[in-house]
Amino acid sequence: MTIKIYHNPKCGTSRNTLEMIRKSGEEPQVIEYLKTPPSRDDLVDLIGRMEISVRDLLRQKGTPYEELGLGEDKWSDDQLVDFMMEHPILINRPIVVSEKGVRLCRPSEKVLDLLEADIGSFTKEDGEVVTSNG
Repeated sequence: MTIKIYHNPKCGTSRNTLEMIRKSGEEPQVIEYLKTPPSRDDLVDLIGRMEISVRDLLRQKGTPYEELGLGEDKWSDDQLVDFMMEHPILINRPIVVSEKGVRLCRPSEKVLDLLEADIGSFTKEDGEVVTSNG
C-alpha cells in the first residue's frame, strides 16, 4: 500500500510531514485536498478511521469557521461535514493514510507512528529536531 497524504503545500506542518514520509524512503500519493477534496463518503470514512470527532477535524485558523458560527453546538456532525465539503479549507491537515492507520498529523511528528522505516533525525522548518524511535 502506498502512503497517502492529504496535503496543503502552503502549510508548514503539512510540508514537514511530507518530508518525513519521504525521508523514510516512501514516495507518497500526494493529494492537494484544496484542489481535489475527498468525497463526502471518503471524508466520513477518514474521520471514522482516525477515531476522532468531526469537530476535531475542523480547522479554525484562516478559515470561515468564525463567520459560519461553527463553534456553536447547534450543528450536527452531518452538517459540519457538509460545511467541510462546501469549504475544504475547513478540513484540518495533513491527514496521512498508511498500512499502520490513519492520522491527523498535527504536530507533524505524529506521522512517525505510521511509517515503516526509521527516519533517524529530521529538522523541521522551524528548526525543531525530531528523532524517530524506529
